[in-house]
Amino acid sequence: MSGLPIATNRYFDNHFERPGVKLLPNEFYTTAEDMVLMTVLGSCVAACLHDPFAGIGGMNHFMLPDDGADAGAAASEAMRYGAYAMEVLINELIKAGGRRERFEAKVFGGAAVLAGMTTINIGDRNADFVRRYLALERIRITAEDLQGVHPRKVAFMPRTGRAMVKKLRLQVPGVTEREAALAREADRLRAERQR
Repeated sequence: MSGLPIATNRYFDNHFERPGVKLLPNEFYTTAEDMVLMTVLGSCVAACLHDPFAGIGGMNHFMLPDDGADAGAAASEAMRYGAYAMEVLINELIKAGGRRERFEAKVFGGAAVLAGMTTINIGDRNADFVRRYLALERIRITAEDLQGVHPRKVAFMPRTGRAMVKKLRLQVPGVTEREAALAREADRLRAERQR
């Protein structure tokens, strides 16, 4: 897994009474350990995959649906795109002993948290992308909480596949700023493609 943007923010989660890892945008994590994977989402999407037979799972956190990364892009930059983030998560779970045909998915995020974002709704595009991608890969979605206007805090137990979601206030410090930066980045990428 060298060179891949594996989440490194480990901590002990007092609420769940187990070790945890906090995932930031463009990161992923896979494990068979009894732990909790946490992330906060706005328009970004987190896909949580679980192999119930092998008792392993993982989560990714991607920002944009399109695979707009060039071939020479660093892995951490490419992870912002859904196609790459999903491919990495699936491949790392297979390397750890998971079987694609047993994978179950739970998907979250894709909210429209910025008022006035009508020209391009990144959240809707992310939600549509993850549903289409998983359908093409024949990975069953067993739970989803996508779209709407609320940011979400997601807790996922990779060993059991259990996931919990808490919808957050509309204005969460850090999330709004990250969403505004994401909107600017999406506009920049769209402008580059039109050249």
